[in-house]
Amino acid sequence: MKTLTDSFAPYRWAPSTGEQAARAGLDPVQIVRFDGNVPARPPASARAGTVAAALADVNEYSHGGYPGLVRAIATYAEVEPENVVLGAGADDLILLCARAFAGPGDSIAIAEEPTYPLYRVAAGLAGAEVDGAEPALAFCCRPNNPTGALGPLPEARPLVVDEAYWEYAGETAAGLIDDGVIVLRTFSKAFGLAGARVGYALADSDTAAELNRRQAPLPVSTLSAALALAALADPPDVSDQLEERDRSARALRALGLEPLPSWTNFLFVPLEEPERVGEALLRNGLVVRVFPDGIRFSIRDREDDDLLLEALARAFERPAPVVPAGGRRARRLRATAETRIRVRLALDGAGRVRIATGAGLYDHLLEQLAFHAGFDLVLEGVGDLETGPHHTVEDAALALGEALDEALGDRRGIARYGEGVVPMDDSLARAAVDLGGRPWAELRLERDPGLAEHALRSLAQAGRLALHVEATGRDDHHLAESAYKAVGRALRQAVRAEGAGIPSTKGLL
Repeated sequence: MKTLTDSFAPYRWAPSTGEQAARAGLDPVQIVRFDGNVPARPPASARAGTVAAALADVNEYSHGGYPGLVRAIATYAEVEPENVVLGAGADDLILLCARAFAGPGDSIAIAEEPTYPLYRVAAGLAGAEVDGAEPALAFCCRPNNPTGALGPLPEARPLVVDEAYWEYAGETAAGLIDDGVIVLRTFSKAFGLAGARVGYALADSDTAAELNRRQAPLPVSTLSAALALAALADPPDVSDQLEERDRSARALRALGLEPLPSWTNFLFVPLEEPERVGEALLRNGLVVRVFPDGIRFSIRDREDDDLLLEALARAFERPAPVVPAGGRRARRLRATAETRIRVRLALDGAGRVRIATGAGLYDHLLEQLAFHAGFDLVLEGVGDLETGPHHTVEDAALALGEALDEALGDRRGIARYGEGVVPMDDSLARAAVDLGGRPWAELRLERDPGLAEHALRSLAQAGRLALHVEATGRDDHHLAESAYKAVGRALRQAVRAEGAGIPSTKGLL
């Protein structure tokens, strides 16, 4: 085996979520990772149905490669198919470029240190030195990781420009591929497909052909190719993440911190004691990337980012720049062959609710339930709505029930019982709930728009609660809405903290 130089250092992944949870003394589901520079959720197209056809033929090779994916990438990147090289993520292509252009006795230049460490790894594996005279190849990360800066392009040629974050910056070097520039991109960041490991290089046709000659056969799996192709059919709109990045930066400044300007989906915050701050955040289940001179964290969404901002305020003993999150929290992911539902629930909230599964009326009903319960709730998901709303509605209710059960813990100190009465125009609904731990649903909805009663049964089942509802009225929508509001009002009473004991004469729920 070829000996590596004494200075060679392999790429080191951050510890697994399980390891981080063990260090913090938490359940892995309580860990929120801000260290991967990926979005808070995968694209809507990333579900079982998207890969069903590829999975049915997973025993076969994709003979001839992936011409459909290559054409779609070329269209997205505004180049020709012969300019595209596929890889198992941008990392695979970094290694490919290093070994294609450099070897023992050669030098590779790396622009704007500190930067992504894999460039040095690639040089070492190729047998080349770094930053020697007359480099055979130069690497530039633009925008740069970990700083987020969008610096000038080096004059060196051949030049590999790593554009992992280009969708956030809106500036690309793809127009220079006929001038000795190779552009690398990935589906891991803006597209939210980090686990699929799909990347691509853009180069002039001769260079692309040579890189393809040196590339492994079929470096991308058939399942990953199907996910990438589906994602390209609906490219990401990163405007919400950019707005959230700027909001988070303003909140950091309100804390007296000064994040570096960023053209990416992350922020770098210079700190004097980054290790201490990183450990304080981990104790709250929040994982950031710690550097010798600061921390870097991904922008996720307002709810998750506010958890981080609130924890930073505690670490520096300063007033929080955001509304504190409610206590008794839970995070749940329910994934089936038909649906993927993510839930973030805080029982002691302020009625901040966002429901988005695409199930129309039923999203609205769960929104009313959570608002009137006083919960903070984010429930997002995708499902096989093309076959009807049944699976999506059912799994949304089950996921919410599971989160409620988790947030209640051993149910010590809660009121346990609650009731609610809600008149709504022509409709009148009465609800009573018992959080004693035995699931039961006694429901009498005079009219049902379709799945309202079924969803309540699913909620009672997964939440381990007894639910009694009676609703009458002339309009299906009004009747269902009043019923869900009444259930919410009943839950508001039942989850209320009243003491420290078990709310049962048996001493056990």
